[in-house]
Amino acid sequence: MKISTKGRYGLMLMVDLAAGDGKTPTSLKTVAERQSLSEHYLEQLIAPLRNAGLVKSIRGAYGGYILARPKTEITVKDIILTLEGPLTLVDQDVEDGLDELWDRLRQAILSVMESVTLQDLVDMKHRSEGTYMFYI
Repeated sequence: MKISTKGRYGLMLMVDLAAGDGKTPTSLKTVAERQSLSEHYLEQLIAPLRNAGLVKSIRGAYGGYILARPKTEITVKDIILTLEGPLTLVDQDVEDGLDELWDRLRQAILSVMESVTLQDLVDMKHRSEGTYMFYI
């Protein structure tokens, strides 16, 4: 399994939004500048996050995006599965007699992703070397 840029940049976007006060909308342009990401790419990521009920859009001159739920309730699993789709470790048609192993590994990964919230990632970012950029 390899997390693509969709998953990585989506996490960076969500952590950036979670680092705010939760009430003031943040524009994608602002996130793109702070995280050195493409605004156009973030526009592609925000739609599935909005459709999944993870972010809300606020219209107007001072509009942008805010989290739709508290950062303590949004998990890495929510974000990654929304952007990457179902977690698969091996092709479904592989018949190697190790189905139980692959399922246990998959469940372990999902368990870790479910145990880490956006609040945890914000806290990790604050403990890092003091840079605003957050790397996954």
